[in-house]
Amino acid sequence: MKTKLCERFGIDVPLFAFSHCRDVVVEVSKAGGLGVLGVGYYTAEQLEIELNWIDAHIGGRPYGVDLLMPDNSDAEAQSRKIRIADLPQRQVEFLRKLLDDAGIPRLPPEERDALVQSEISKITMTKAESLACLGVALKRPVKLVVSALGVPPRDMIERVHGIGGTVGCLVGKVEHALRQKDAGVDLVVAQGAEAGGHTGTISSMILWPQIVDAVSPLPVLGAGGIARGRQMAAALALGCDGIWCGSVWLGTKQSDLLPEMKERLYAARADDAVQSRSRTGKPVRMLKSRFTEAWEQPGAPDFLQMPWQTMVNVEARLRIERARSKEFLTCPVGQIVGDIREESTVKQVIYEMLSEFSDTVEKMATLAWE
Repeated sequence: MKTKLCERFGIDVPLFAFSHCRDVVVEVSKAGGLGVLGVGYYTAEQLEIELNWIDAHIGGRPYGVDLLMPDNSDAEAQSRKIRIADLPQRQVEFLRKLLDDAGIPRLPPEERDALVQSEISKITMTKAESLACLGVALKRPVKLVVSALGVPPRDMIERVHGIGGTVGCLVGKVEHALRQKDAGVDLVVAQGAEAGGHTGTISSMILWPQIVDAVSPLPVLGAGGIARGRQMAAALALGCDGIWCGSVWLGTKQSDLLPEMKERLYAARADDAVQSRSRTGKPVRMLKSRFTEAWEQPGAPDFLQMPWQTMVNVEARLRIERARSKEFLTCPVGQIVGDIREESTVKQVIYEMLSEFSDTVEKMATLAWE
């Protein structure tokens, strides 16, 4: 395939894959697309380990990183010296009672503090922490740096451009796209409401052409509800230069999700992917579970600002994962979850997507007037 972004990155197909799993990133890039590692849960030190592994396995293919640049991360989380005792106790006690009542075992007392504190240290959801991770990434052959949340600062853009890299951003509204264009980004990911993770309320079918028209001549990637070749064809038909996928990789062999979490994904329907503030304090589309539902009940505590909401969830998440409690397990995922029915490989997903894309384009050509 030949698009502006294929030429820019030297890739075979304009398929950009977001994943927190390094194995998925490597497999997508080796299959001709471009894998993008989400680093919102890595410290700079941990990110260095992950990128070293990617560099050793990706065979020189291009890849990228995805950062969070929130504008209101609660005063940079009070200079980021957060201890367990600093966590808002109403929310902590709410979750503790929720899981106690469900019979989910507590963490071993002698291990609890160390386990929770270690996980809190990995939550890099402030601008300062993202910039520290950027410094690590720019020492590697990273070709794309994406801001998944917030406008990247000017010095960040200049640093990426300084090594010949490309800066992208995720947006869910035209006004956000224009703000990013004014900031100097190189490409825009137009993410419809169907997408997993942080997302807005405008559907892909409406959003994609709006963003394409608004930011032209910047290239646009369509995101939100893409897992099949027909959806890829729709994105390109609406003016996008490629696609951005995330949810479709969660059910693959290379995904590092728990087997029980994958089983929940395979059994889910499209309307089981709901928007909730329970994960980060901002709207996130994720798989409905007893955990997400509990936060919506009368008497539930208020949601906290980012990154505090994520931090108060740490102990509960560790308990749920240790117990392999399918009723409470959840993860960010888009409405395309209804099409994820069984485990496959990353390469197989891409092959099937491109095969259906080819068939769709050929069929559409027969409908044109001569």
